[in-house]
Amino acid sequence: MTKMNGLKYLTLAAGLIWTVNLHAGDTLKVNLRQADSLFLARNFSLLASSMNIESQKAQVIQARLYPNPVLSLEFNAYDPENKKVLHAGQNGDKSIQFQQLIVLGGKRKSEIEMAKTNQSIAELQFQDLLRQLKFKLHSALFAVGQERFLIDKYNNQMALLDTISVAYQIQVDKGNIPLKELVRLKGAILKLSDDRADLLKQYYDNQADLQKLLQSSAPIEFEYTENEISKYIRLYTIEELKAEALANRPDLLIMDQNKVLARQYLQYQKRLAVPDINFNTSYDQMGGAFKNEITAGIEIPIPVWNRNQGNIKASQFKLNQAEYDLLGMKNEIMGQLQGTYAFYSETVSEYQKASKLYNQDFEITLKGMIENFQKRNVSMIEFVDFFESYNEVLTELVRVKIQLVESGEEINQIVGKDLY
Repeated sequence: MTKMNGLKYLTLAAGLIWTVNLHAGDTLKVNLRQADSLFLARNFSLLASSMNIESQKAQVIQARLYPNPVLSLEFNAYDPENKKVLHAGQNGDKSIQFQQLIVLGGKRKSEIEMAKTNQSIAELQFQDLLRQLKFKLHSALFAVGQERFLIDKYNNQMALLDTISVAYQIQVDKGNIPLKELVRLKGAILKLSDDRADLLKQYYDNQADLQKLLQSSAPIEFEYTENEISKYIRLYTIEELKAEALANRPDLLIMDQNKVLARQYLQYQKRLAVPDINFNTSYDQMGGAFKNEITAGIEIPIPVWNRNQGNIKASQFKLNQAEYDLLGMKNEIMGQLQGTYAFYSETVSEYQKASKLYNQDFEITLKGMIENFQKRNVSMIEFVDFFESYNEVLTELVRVKIQLVESGEEINQIVGKDLY
């Protein structure tokens, strides 16, 4: 047994255990709407991102606050003339100072504007994360649903072929049937087992993704209708999709807000060149020029050498960088959308063609083929060839359906809006 085949059979064995657990243990049955609700309520990544939004809202509150005043109290610790400790009474000494910083030049306004922009960016980051995770969720849900359908088909076929194999072994042992027919049948069984093992691996990977996204320890059973797949066929022009992407794509809007933030930061640096005033007033009982002296004054830096020139220049370059980043992102999205739209159009054509080819006639023909084979009206070669062709059609149909959903969801992801 090669290493690759060994892995496949280990996967198959794990699959048998999983299949038992699917029926013996609890499963989480969800439709698309329920899955979306669980996802929003349980996903830790989304919950963490929502906390960032609340954090940025708090920063807006903080930016609105004024600087606190400063109160200074000074008492005489020891009076050497009167030899008194803490001599602060009528004949002692004490002083009180009060200071208040007065912010000028619109700096506080700039801080509030930047805090609000950061809040908008946090909200868009949440939408961007939601967009990416929702693509994974919907793609995995429909993949699991289609793979479960195909696994059930394979399970029924395996049971049928195993039963036929046992009966043929008896007839071969009696000499009634040539050994080559049994060998051909066992070859079909091994191929089906191999295909099933590959399918189970994909199924478990998608199950793991779903359980992580929905924070569930139970296997997910997705309930859906064929209409929920066919709804992904909606005709939009490439120009309509480009317009939607420019209006709704969260990471593009984040880039735009980064440009706004860079412009606000540049304005803030210019306003920092305007000096603030520090207003102060004080009372001194004995230490001033007069007894019980009350004074008032202001402090203001003189912007002679440092007028914040370096930070202003650096901020201008940051604004230029943000503009180029925004243009680059737009071009990247347009190119990405162009390719995805072309692939989606091909997938729609494949799905429509496959849906016409696969109909109830296949199941009727399969049933008739099995009955005629059991009556010996059909040879082993004809039976196995039809069986393998039937499975190829089923596999192709499942692939096309999964691909249709994924390509539709990818367009949703690229434009940043649920169009499908």
